[in-house]
Amino acid sequence: MSKFKTKFIHFFKLLFPSTGVELIVFLFFLVAYGYMGSYIAIHHKIIFDGRIPWDAYFSFDNKSIVMTGGSFERHPLSYYFFNWIRELALLFSNGKMDGNFRFALAWLSNLAVSLSILQVFKYLKNIIRLPLVLNLLLILFFGAFSTNILLSFTPENFTYTLFFLTLFHHYSAIKLKKEEKIPALALAFSGVTIGGLTVTNIVKVFIPVAFEKGVFRNWKKFGDAVFRVLFTCVCFVLLYLNRIDFKYQNIFSKTNEQYEKFSNVNSTPTWDMILSYFFGGNILFSNFLIRDKHNMSGYHYKGIIMTVYSSWIPYIFIAVLLILICWSYFKNLRNKLVQVLMISFLFDVIIHCVMRFGLHTSYIYGGHFVFVYPLLLGWLFHYYRQSPKILSFLTMIFLILFAYLITNNYLRMTEFFWFLNKFY
Repeated sequence: MSKFKTKFIHFFKLLFPSTGVELIVFLFFLVAYGYMGSYIAIHHKIIFDGRIPWDAYFSFDNKSIVMTGGSFERHPLSYYFFNWIRELALLFSNGKMDGNFRFALAWLSNLAVSLSILQVFKYLKNIIRLPLVLNLLLILFFGAFSTNILLSFTPENFTYTLFFLTLFHHYSAIKLKKEEKIPALALAFSGVTIGGLTVTNIVKVFIPVAFEKGVFRNWKKFGDAVFRVLFTCVCFVLLYLNRIDFKYQNIFSKTNEQYEKFSNVNSTPTWDMILSYFFGGNILFSNFLIRDKHNMSGYHYKGIIMTVYSSWIPYIFIAVLLILICWSYFKNLRNKLVQVLMISFLFDVIIHCVMRFGLHTSYIYGGHFVFVYPLLLGWLFHYYRQSPKILSFLTMIFLILFAYLITNNYLRMTEFFWFLNKFY
């Protein structure tokens, strides 16, 4: 019983703030995001409108996700997860899908994103062990990303995927740093929650296992790793098949249908979609475009989406940031924690940039990987901790990027609020 109690306490400390600084960081974002999300939920209907199933803003499927969890071929177990989310919000709103319902949805999203940012801060502080000032600058930089701003009030799969992925990366980094293995139950739980919300992300759960100490040098450790991976896969597959009444043929037909639908958009050059949407839109808001939409049942409404950048400055911003990320990776090639982050990130690059799945709307997939940016920047600062000149240079570049990010995203959000005031 004492062992179980100890594990529960450790998990509680992992999940929530455990020091005064962590509490301040968590409360800062909870209040900042909460104020914005509360205002939107109370004064506007865009977070949830029963007439609008999808695409009211930036291709998010709010109503569809809240009511059904999304398509089973991409989000196999999110149906159950969003049943709890919806019922909790309805409990707060006395069974009505009104402003109180939207308010509850916004605050649940806010809690998930704020906890995600806390996990990144804990990783920077406890794993990379950067000075507090750099930790705070990096976490403020991360908190100003367009993905975090939008997901902080958006009830979507990506909102909670961001939380579960940041939690798992922090947890697995602790295990790898201590040269311990990830227990079978923890791996299975991570696979079911992360893969259940977005099926392709289950692969990321297995990446840290490949970097456990001696896993490829000791047959016993290798066999144990294989068992844990297979156990996770069996749990996930059984739950997935149960979700669709074991009609597995539907998986292949629906998956192929979705791939064809979201991979054959050629209205914009591929290189521009990669820079403006995949690498850029998740961090730095691009230009906005308003389009006429309808819900297939006669109701017409306005939707706002992102377009490619219209100025050369954002392209320079993204290029410099990517150079810093690659610099960090190549300087930390022998660091297994950096390898875990980069391999996880490259998996998304392959899906969206190489296979082109959803590339034209890849700015909405940021919850799958944006946390990699501040962590790899953190590892870059750590590498040069004994080189004052280079560290000062990197800090100067970072502060310029930070200033531009804050300015750009603030101005774009004023445009978004203009859109809300005019149409919602």
